[in-house]
Amino acid sequence: MSHFTPTDLTRVRRVAQRANYDQATVHAIVDHAWICHIAFSLDGQSHCIPTAHWRVGEAIHIHGSNGSRLLRALATGIPACVCITHLDGLVLARSAFNHSMNYRSAMVYGRFAPLTAAERSASLDAFMDKLEPGRRAQVRMPDANELAATTVLALPIIEAVAKIRQGPPEDDEADLSLPVWAGVWPLETRFGEPITHHASAALA
Repeated sequence: MSHFTPTDLTRVRRVAQRANYDQATVHAIVDHAWICHIAFSLDGQSHCIPTAHWRVGEAIHIHGSNGSRLLRALATGIPACVCITHLDGLVLARSAFNHSMNYRSAMVYGRFAPLTAAERSASLDAFMDKLEPGRRAQVRMPDANELAATTVLALPIIEAVAKIRQGPPEDDEADLSLPVWAGVWPLETRFGEPITHHASAALA
């Protein structure tokens, strides 16, 4: 499957030309992000909770304590929506009305399911590889007690859509002569200088 089939949930109606149902595009948006937001309803109350995520094959994985309300609720198989957004720039137009933002976003609908003990261990290995490739060979990996205290859930990426806005402002022709700067103010996320944690300080 190279494209997702639009559904009543994923069909983009507002500015539909920005919709993208390409599987590789959705996967790239998911993979490039460190945090997703998961929306669900529990006991008549809506929730939207941020959490770390990673992708294994055709599924989004999340993890947490067995006591987590998010994990306990999603493990029952209730409907959920995963949202991810990358903000790439502020689009400054000549008119206030036409200001916008450049972004890449993805929404995935479905139901999470718990992984088995063997699947859980392999999934957490993949999470470490996402944080820093090769790091799991350097650190102490979870022991049996830590694994037993951790829930890992997976959501198949089946009902999904991306929505992307790129490019300059879309000013009305009548506004093009206004003496106002217009263009894109790019935004980016990048790593800073690493801050070393010394064991001697932690033990002091």
